[in-house]
This record gives sequence, structure tokens and C-alpha cells, in this order.
Amino acid sequence: MNIKENKIDELNLELTLQIEHADYAEAKRKKLADFRRKAEIKGFRKGMVPASLIEKMYGPQVLVDAVNDVIAETLNNYIRDNKLRVVGEPLPSEDSPKADWKDGNDFEFKFDIAQNPELNFELGQSDEVVYYTITATAEAKEEMKNNLLRQYGELVDAEAAKEDDFIIADFRQGETAVEGAYVALRSVAEAVRPAFVGVKPGDELNVNVNEAFENENDRASMLKCSKEELAAMDPEWKMTVINVKTFAAAELCQATYDKIFGEGNVSDEAGFDAKIEERLKAEYASEADWRFQKDMKDYLLAKADLKLPEKFLKRWIFTINEGKFTMEEIEKEWDSFVADYKWQLIRDYLMDKLSVKVEQADLLASAKSFAAYQFAMYGMNNVPDEQLESFAKNILSQEKESRRIAEQVENEKTIAAARALVTLKKKKISVAKFRELA
Repeated sequence: MNIKENKIDELNLELTLQIEHADYAEAKRKKLADFRRKAEIKGFRKGMVPASLIEKMYGPQVLVDAVNDVIAETLNNYIRDNKLRVVGEPLPSEDSPKADWKDGNDFEFKFDIAQNPELNFELGQSDEVVYYTITATAEAKEEMKNNLLRQYGELVDAEAAKEDDFIIADFRQGETAVEGAYVALRSVAEAVRPAFVGVKPGDELNVNVNEAFENENDRASMLKCSKEELAAMDPEWKMTVINVKTFAAAELCQATYDKIFGEGNVSDEAGFDAKIEERLKAEYASEADWRFQKDMKDYLLAKADLKLPEKFLKRWIFTINEGKFTMEEIEKEWDSFVADYKWQLIRDYLMDKLSVKVEQADLLASAKSFAAYQFAMYGMNNVPDEQLESFAKNILSQEKESRRIAEQVENEKTIAAARALVTLKKKKISVAKFRELA
């Protein structure tokens, strides 16, 4: 066995492997012996098939396998012994000689190997990253208050329908009747919506349902039929308005306070306003932390200034995906991929350098936070802790979700460790200006 290294640049090298018959002969002999021991061929007892027949039947494939085993072992040993920081795995060089697969031959193979760049940087007080402090305005407090009251509001009867209202109506076509259909005016096509605005209980309209309700699924649901039945129907219907509903915000009362903040936690409007300010500050702090994480990542990417073996990396991505992506598609997503790849290298470096560890408790806490967020989207803000934990454990049992949360926790803990070392340039900003940054 002879190995020649051709260093292309700091991150790329080419290995030439010259494999002689003696390098693979024993491996080939053992593989053929194993085939002979297991072979079941009519006319021969198991294990007694002539070696010449085994060679004839399996020799060519065994030769390839034996040589490939030698290649794999040689490359792995070379990478280990030389402490190479390999990108992906070695790829056959595009100018590698074509093998003449005959037993007894010597072979030559060329492989391209690329390395990740070596990271070596420090963080300290001289590193400055902006941290925004968002100021809460009276307008923002009022907006959140109104949104909360609307969120906990309810539908009430109205005299006439407005654009954001709902109507309950009967539809009739000859002997066919659909009673109590629920219609949101926002779902009505803009071209015909004016005819619906202002209707009152008892009003009748001739409606072409195909024109008024463009979504086929919504139309079938409203008329309580299948899409196949819908296709055979005449679209002209007579609609009779039975009731008009409008959405009314919740009243400022004890029942509302208890629904939003939990029983007994707020007893008057002043307490309501104090809770609003508390929530707003927490929301702004969360947004500021998110922005800081982004800015810190950008700062670290710039500080590390990593150079990648991009040509090799593109080829490796194309090869391992076995034709799922074209080179044009890889080029299109390249900038995003490179940023993520560089960040993974930096994160791994900092986790090792700063002794950042991710424990199971960290994953569970993150999953519980995600579960609480999901419940809150449906207006459930006071979910018992045991229910959140059960939901979180279910999330972590799903491989894809578990990986996502693990990566998120690694990011957060790495940023937190880096944050403790750098100087925060605190800067006050209005919520409007802050949103413009995004």
C-alpha cells in the first residue's frame, strides 16, 4: 500500500491510494471462504461447494468488496492519524483512473478530502453587541388591552350585518333546503360582498353560491353536502337571513379578569392595566432577547470569518442526496446553507471552549415552554404544570421535534455563555423602530 498526499490548499487535499494484490488478497480469500461455508447449491453438500465454482460465481463481486474494504480502512486510518477535520466524507476524484477489476491486478484510486476551518478566537469585554431595550407606549398598552378583551369576547345578536360580522341563514332551492348555515361575511367574495353588508333578520337574497363563495370546500360545508354533490347542483339559491351576529369585546368585570389572569389575581381595572404592562414588558423582553440572539450570531459569524471548501461542499451535498437536488437548486439555497453550516461550526467550538452542556432538564423546560405557547394561542393561559409536562414529554418523543428543540437549546445556551463574556451596548428603542429592524 502506498499513499500520496497532494495538498491543494489549506482546506483541500487529494490522496492517491496505490493498492497492490497483497493488500487485498487475504480479505478476498476470507470473503470467498465465508461464501463457500454458507453456500447452498444443488448437487453439493453445504460447505462442500468447490472453491473454483465459488470463485466463478462470486469472485468479481468479492474482489470489489475486498478492495473497497481496504480503501475504507486506509482512508479512515489516514484521517484519524493526521487528525483531519473532514467535511462529510472523502469523494472519488473526478480524474481518478478507471479500475480494471481483475484478480491479481494493482489498483490506483484518487480521493478528494476537504477540511473544516480551524477555529481559534476569544471573547471578552472588548467585544460589543447591541442589546435593545424596547419602551412601552400608552398606545401599545391600550392596543394589548383591547386585543385581550376581544380575544375573550363573544358573538352577540346584531340588527344589521357589517363586513366583519356573521349571519345565520337558510338556503332553499326548489324542494331542497339547508337550514342554519353559518356565513362569515369575510369569506364572501369581494365582488358580491356589498350585497350582504347591511342585511337584517328576515331579508331574502338570490345568491349564486359559486360566485359568492369561491372556496369549494367552504361551499360544500355550508350547503352540507359532498363536493361531488355540489358539482351537480344549480348554483342559484334563495338565502333567507335568520340571524345576524357580531363580535363584542369582553366587559371589564370580575368574570373577565378571572378568565384572562386566573381566579382572584386581578380585582379591578387598575390591576388589569398593571398586568397588561407586565405582559407587555415580558413580551418586549422576549423580542429583545430574540433580536440579541440574531445579532450575537451575526457578530460571531463576522468575528470567526470562516472560509469553507465551497466547491467540495457543493459536490458532497449533491452526491449524498443522490440526485434529489440539482446543482442549480443547491446554488439557489447556498447562502442560507453556508450561514447555517458556519454557525454549527462556531456553536460546536464555543460549546467545547466554554463547557456548555445540554441536560435532559433543559430539553424538557424548552418543550414545556413551547407547549405553553401552543396552548396560549388557543386562549389557554393557565394550563396546569402536569399537563404541560405531559405534553412536553410527548413532543420530545417525536424524533424531528426532539432534534429541533435540542438544536434550539444548544443555540440558546451557547448565546447565553457568550453573552456573559461580551459587553452589551444597551440602546433604547420604540416598538415601531424595533419592528422596522426585522
